[in-house]
Order: sequence, then C-alpha cells, then structure tokens
Amino acid sequence: MNRKKLILIADDEVGIHESLRLYLTREGYEVYSVFRGSDVMEAFTRMRPDLVILDIMMPGRSGTQVCSDIRAVSMTPVIMLTAKGEEVDRLLGFALGADDYIVKPFSPREVVSRIQVIFRRLNSLQVAPENSRLQVGNTEIDLRCYEVRVNGESVVLSPKEVEILHLMASQPRQVFTREQLLDSIWGFDFDGDSRVVDTSIKRIRKKMPQDTSLQLRAVYGVGYKIEVEDA
Repeated sequence: MNRKKLILIADDEVGIHESLRLYLTREGYEVYSVFRGSDVMEAFTRMRPDLVILDIMMPGRSGTQVCSDIRAVSMTPVIMLTAKGEEVDRLLGFALGADDYIVKPFSPREVVSRIQVIFRRLNSLQVAPENSRLQVGNTEIDLRCYEVRVNGESVVLSPKEVEILHLMASQPRQVFTREQLLDSIWGFDFDGDSRVVDTSIKRIRKKMPQDTSLQLRAVYGVGYKIEVEDA
C-alpha cells in the first residue's frame, strides 16, 4: 500500500493551516504544521515531506531564507505564499528555487490544484526515465534526480532551472519564446509575466561553468536557444 504524501505547511496564520488541512486531508494527503520560519528546517529534516507550502513573511526566519535553506539540501517541491503580491517577490521566490507562487488571499482548492499539477509533472518524469537523462557533449542533465554535471562536476541549479536546461538542450538550436517556456515549465495557468523566464536564464548562465558544451543564446525579439559547442 502506497503511503500518503506528506505536505509541510509553514505559515504563522492559524487560519491558513486549518483551511488547508481540511482540504488536503480530504484529498488524501497528510499534513504537518509549523508556525515559525526558524522551526521549518528541523521539521523538514525530521519529517521528510513530499512538498512544502512556505509563507514568505514568518517570525524567526523569512520564507525566502528558508527556501534557500531547503534548496541547499533538497529538490523537494516548494510552493510559496505571500500577502504582498508584488512582482519582485514572485521573481525572488522563483530565483531561489520555488516551484510555484500563490498570492493571499487564495482558495484552498487552488492550492490543492497547484499541488496536484506539481506531483503530476514529477510523476511524468519518473515514468519516462529514458527521456529524463540527457548527455550533450560534456554536460549531463538528469531530471530523475534533478542533477546537472559538467565534466562530471555537479552544478547546483533550482528545479525550474534544471527543467529549462533539459527542455532546451533536448532540442538544440530551436528558438523557444518566453511564452513557450512559461507554458512548458510553469504551466498554462501561470499568472506571472515573462520576466521570470529572463531571470531564470540569467541565473543559469551565471551558475553554469564556462567550459560547458551548452551555450544559452538570446534571439533578439524572439526568445532563447541552446547551441552545442565543443568544450
């Protein structure tokens, strides 16, 4: 019998926990609650959740700091919550490796839907392992474990950055528009704008070593492509 997936909720509002717990348990998930940002990593390490719902503004340690802490040790999906709704927060959250971003107030049904989308995407990668690993020149991209290696050395990228690189590297020289990347990586119902793509591309370029075979190129007025060069 498969175990229930565990959702860790980190938010300082009791009402958020109560409403999400009601809907999540109804959908068959287990839920564990944390109310202070400074307590999240202890719970994360001990409980090993399948997904984290993380508020940006929490006492003890901010959600953005916690997201960075999680990404330093794990690719576990993270959905960030905020009451601000400012684009700068959205871009920062994605830059730190968040998988999704929801602005308060929200419908618990929307959160459940976003969680299901994330798990479906992860499941689709697991059932097609032959398509999950790419070796292009001296660069390996493996979606099964969200790892990128150049000349055998690990490169730390966020989950979304790995997915962008894998998608583009699977079709070298094809130009991807920002809208295509948004639809493929973030989903058709993503309500942000294309700046999140530009931010992600910049971070990939900054993180990838210069001797990688994969070179990200901007195509003015259109989007981005990958060209494969001898390393």
